[in-house]
Amino acid sequence: MQSKLPNVGTTIFTVMSKMAQDHNAINLSQGFPDFDCPERLKELVSYYLNDRRNQYPPMTGIPALREQIAKKVSQYYGYDADPETEVTVTSGATEALFDAIQAVVSAGDEVIVFDPAYDSYEPAVILAGAKTIHIPMSQPDYSIDWDRVEQSLSEKTRLIIINSPHNPCGSLLQDSDFDTLARIIRDRNILVLSDEVYEHMVFDGVKHKSVLSHPELREKSFAVFSFGKTYHATGWKLAYCVAPKNLTIEFRKVHQFVTFTSSSFVQFAIADFMQECPEHALELPKFYQAKRDYFCSLVQDSRFSFTPSGGTYFQLLDYSEISDQSDMDFNLYLTKEKGVAAIPLTPFYESAPDSRVLRFCFCKDDSTLEQAAEILCAL
Repeated sequence: MQSKLPNVGTTIFTVMSKMAQDHNAINLSQGFPDFDCPERLKELVSYYLNDRRNQYPPMTGIPALREQIAKKVSQYYGYDADPETEVTVTSGATEALFDAIQAVVSAGDEVIVFDPAYDSYEPAVILAGAKTIHIPMSQPDYSIDWDRVEQSLSEKTRLIIINSPHNPCGSLLQDSDFDTLARIIRDRNILVLSDEVYEHMVFDGVKHKSVLSHPELREKSFAVFSFGKTYHATGWKLAYCVAPKNLTIEFRKVHQFVTFTSSSFVQFAIADFMQECPEHALELPKFYQAKRDYFCSLVQDSRFSFTPSGGTYFQLLDYSEISDQSDMDFNLYLTKEKGVAAIPLTPFYESAPDSRVLRFCFCKDDSTLEQAAEILCAL
């Protein structure tokens, strides 16, 4: 049998989490908290689990949750999405990204991604029979070279995938980026897929810029968000996509045959929690900035160099003063020999630059960060 994804192996996140477990290393690799979700949210989940809300919910998501999503999108981004025709609940953001790509990308099309690019994008493009065009982000700030993007457009370009706050780099798109993107695709049949799962993890007083806030772009964009990231509950795999009606129609055609629908009682619980506790999302930037600042302070006197992350719950550390090994080799050494697991950036590139950078996850208890930092500072 010929593989449809011959160059795809097990994702680096799964590999590194298993390696951390096998070697009893502190896991700062895969992006999940080692603290729990809010107590009130757990109470609501338990209530609905025991309230017989255990059968199929609507394919698009329960109405109460879609209404809360639309309310939130309006408050945060000034976009009055129709909960009936423009909001779809999915089983995680990875599903939403896959659905959007399959909905609008056809064989022979081209899709632009920005390296280092999250590793679920390209396999979905390949499965659609299309080609991924990789454009490296500019270092050291991991910004987008829009002149190069414009030069890379062709009659085959169907979709541009953007990600802000950016995983793995933590960089942020600005209003000027959205204005430029709108200009270069204005007279072209090109759509946008905006991965915004870390929307509430933006630091230093900066506000998250959503594609939904841009009047021109939101008419031709899918915007994907994650409840798992926002509520410290990545294992629940619940997310949503907001898109104009014509794109949502196509999105749902795929969604209904991928997962059909998502866990019922969790949807009811999150709908209530969004209404009862809107302050949770509002307080999240401060909460995670404190985590970032603490982790950075712990490694400040190490031999790593870094610029504090602008968003997400990831921090890049440059180990050039410590080793000239490749990021893959140094990361293996760090995990197996020193007991701290991180994520190398090489797997996120088509052609990786000669850099010495690892991604560390700081959505951990302070004690976990302290233990890891002690090891890192001893290198």
